[in-house]
Amino acid sequence: MVKKNITLGEFIIKNQASFQYSSGELSRLLNGLRLAAKVVNHEVNKAGLVDIIGEAGDVNVQGEDQKKLDVLANEKFIQTLSKREIVCGIASEEEEDFISINSYDEKHQNKYIVLIDPLDGSSNIDVNVSVGTIFSIYRRVTPVGTPVTLEDFLQPGRDQVAAGYIIYGTSTMLVYTTGDGVQGFTLNPALGTFYLSHPNMEFPETGNIYSVNEGNYVHFPQGVKDYIKYCQKEEDDRPYTSRYIGSLVSDFHRNMIKGGIYMYPKSSVSTNGKLRLLYECNPMAFLAEQANGKASNGKDRILDLKPTELHERVPFFCGSRKMVEKAEEFMTAHNE
Repeated sequence: MVKKNITLGEFIIKNQASFQYSSGELSRLLNGLRLAAKVVNHEVNKAGLVDIIGEAGDVNVQGEDQKKLDVLANEKFIQTLSKREIVCGIASEEEEDFISINSYDEKHQNKYIVLIDPLDGSSNIDVNVSVGTIFSIYRRVTPVGTPVTLEDFLQPGRDQVAAGYIIYGTSTMLVYTTGDGVQGFTLNPALGTFYLSHPNMEFPETGNIYSVNEGNYVHFPQGVKDYIKYCQKEEDDRPYTSRYIGSLVSDFHRNMIKGGIYMYPKSSVSTNGKLRLLYECNPMAFLAEQANGKASNGKDRILDLKPTELHERVPFFCGSRKMVEKAEEFMTAHNE
C-alpha cells in the first residue's frame, strides 16, 4: 500500500532501490524534470498575458506553427536537463535533430537519453484548455565515453526505463512510471511541492468513453469507422460517451481515471497516423501497460515497434484493455 501525502522527492528517494539501476542518477533526472515542470507550469498559468500566448513566428520540424509557449517549454526542459550530470542526449519534438550533451569532464560519461514533447496539445493554449508535457527516458546503448548517436534514440519502447507526463490543468499533476506501476503527484502551488495524490493508477478493464477526432471520420479506414459505429450503437452498455480534448495528455489522463479508449488512426490524409512514436506513443504505451491498459497501432503492440527515424509517426490506440482489443477486432476484420 503506497502512502499518500508523501512528496515526489521523498517518493523517488524511497523507491530508487527498487529500480534495477539504483545509482541515484535516474532519481536526479526525475528531479530535474520536476523542476522544469514547475517552471513551465508557472508560464502556462500566466499564458493569458501579453507576449506569452500566440504564434512564435517559426515552424517546427513537423511543419506545424510553433506557439510562443511551445518554444519556451522546449528551452526550459533542455536547459534544465542539460545542466545535470546525467543526460548524454535529448531529442525533442520541436527540434529537427537530437542534441548531444557532454559530461563536465568532457569524456561523455553520462548514461541517459531523454525524448520529450515539451508542450503537447499546444493548439489549445490560446483557448485556455489543458496542455501537457510528455517524456521518455532510456539508457544509452552506445559505449559510455563516446558521443551519443542516432542509435541511442531509436530504441523500441519496451526498453524505456521511465516515462511520464505533466498535465497543466485545473491542478498540475506529474504522472510517471519506472516499470513498477504508475504514480500520480499533484502540485501544491502555495508550496511549490508535488504530493502523491494518485498512488498505483490503473485503467479500468473497460469503460464507456471513446476519444477520437470524429471530424476526420470520412478519412478513416473502414475498421475504425465500424468501431465508432459500434461505440454509438444503443445496445447493452452502449452508446459510449464521446470525449475528445485534442490534447493526448488530457485525453489519456481522463480515460485512465474513468475508463476509455483514445484513438488516432491512420487516414487517407495522414497515411501513417499523426502521433510521433518516440515522443508520444512509446511513453504513453509504457504508462498504459503499467496501468493495466493496452496500446497498439491497431494490430501490433506499440512497445515492440522498432523506430526507424527520429520523428516517425504511427497510428495509436490506447486505453482500457477490453476496449482496445475490441477496436483491434474491427480492424483485423478488414485486414487493416
